[in-house]
Amino acid sequence: MTSIGGAASSGMVDWNLAVATATRLVRPGPEVSRDEARAIVAELRRHAKSSEEHVRAYTRMATEDAHDTPVLVVDRPGWVRANVEGFREILRPLLDKMQERRSGAGGAVLGAVGGKVTGVELGMLLSFMSSRVLGQYETFAPASRDLPASPTGGGRLLLVAPNIVHVERELDVDPHDFRLWVCLHEETHRTQFTAVPWLRDHLEGEIQSFLAETEVDPSTFLERIREAAQSLAGGRPEGEEDDGGRSLVELVQSPAQREILARLTAVMSLLEGHADYVMDGVGPAVVPTVGEIREKFRERRQKGASRLDLALRKLLGLDAKLRQYRDGERFVRAVVDQVGMDGFNRVWTSPNTLPTKAEIAKPADWVARVHNKADGAHDAP
Repeated sequence: MTSIGGAASSGMVDWNLAVATATRLVRPGPEVSRDEARAIVAELRRHAKSSEEHVRAYTRMATEDAHDTPVLVVDRPGWVRANVEGFREILRPLLDKMQERRSGAGGAVLGAVGGKVTGVELGMLLSFMSSRVLGQYETFAPASRDLPASPTGGGRLLLVAPNIVHVERELDVDPHDFRLWVCLHEETHRTQFTAVPWLRDHLEGEIQSFLAETEVDPSTFLERIREAAQSLAGGRPEGEEDDGGRSLVELVQSPAQREILARLTAVMSLLEGHADYVMDGVGPAVVPTVGEIREKFRERRQKGASRLDLALRKLLGLDAKLRQYRDGERFVRAVVDQVGMDGFNRVWTSPNTLPTKAEIAKPADWVARVHNKADGAHDAP
């Protein structure tokens, strides 16, 4: 296995062990022949390419660096490796700060053994998540020998082939239509970041500000990861209720972080909701069975989760992500209905025109702030 960076196995988390654990535990994908697998990979690549033109035409967003952004069709272990690299990159400031506190409370937990234990537990969580992600635009993806990224810092687009095949079979939908439908969603994310040059730096700045404000007891942080791993292993006694439902994100909040997190939640709701809106908007013209796919997929998204699944979603903050799809799509639809696609695209003008968390819930307030105020200023003598 390729080492992820020179110091991957030192410090708070043994990253190599996380990859090894997740790869060992990951569930096998659906059975396909070698020829079928090659055909699926080729089709996903074609759909990713065609989706670019569909999304650009529908959103009227011009992309300059999209061709520099690699499209990688990966299996579940490939998704794990890519995400460990991304996690390590974005969490570095937080983990460095926690590393400095080794001599304080919880110091005994944070030795070499602690790093390995955390690596194993993180690997368990990654193996759980690796069978659920259909596609992902990796915004902060560092390039590696096995996983290239955009040379201009634009990230990479991942399509997880076994998960796509698993869901299309589970839903009993047309596989070719479903694959294109998924690609439309993920391509929208690539378009967002390649057409809006400031968006990546803005998000990174918010995340780093959030982490810089973090003052969390390292042993408590590791305990929260351990709880997630124990839930995954069925460690919670039968009948025991969720202990307050704090997610890992909520655990590290300070008052200053709540403001940052509110802004991040609004941006992520916008990005996810916009992708859902575009996927459904483009769909009828290019995906013949889009109505059936949409209905079955949303039903699957809303229900069908086991109690264990629900507990893990809560702990990892995945339940919040499901709300982001719904609330964000509702915001985008309401704004486009009121001011059209070009009017909605003012959202990409600058960080100041991004919706607030309150405006996601009340789209008319965003229109009043961004459109009415701007139009009034323009018309003033």
